[in-house]
Amino acid sequence: QVQLVESGGGLVLPGGSLRLSCVASGSFISFHTMGWYRQAPGNQRELVASISRAGSGNYADSVKGRFTISRDNAKNTVYLQMNSLKPEDTAVYYCNVINWSADPRSWGRGTQVTVSS
Repeated sequence: QVQLVESGGGLVLPGGSLRLSCVASGSFISFHTMGWYRQAPGNQRELVASISRAGSGNYADSVKGRFTISRDNAKNTVYLQMNSLKPEDTAVYYCNVINWSADPRSWGRGTQVTVSS
């Protein structure tokens, strides 16, 4: 069974940084565009960043210039570096294969990010 396990979340002050990691149970991520999503209480899950197979990143306007997505296919891992964090970045963060996002079975447990003073 394919698994994606997110880690690296926590409580951070406004303006702080966190680096999230997403480790896949197999070597499949090298074949796919990967995405980082987030879901805040009462909101729908939203895509905040994606990275193509070639390593090209795309970002939601709300995080552009502050977040950086990267991948290490040899380690089956996708990263999200988050800088200049704001309280509105507070959410549970998930990673997934972009093309799998409609399948509820494809989602991991996510990692909680809380930005608060």
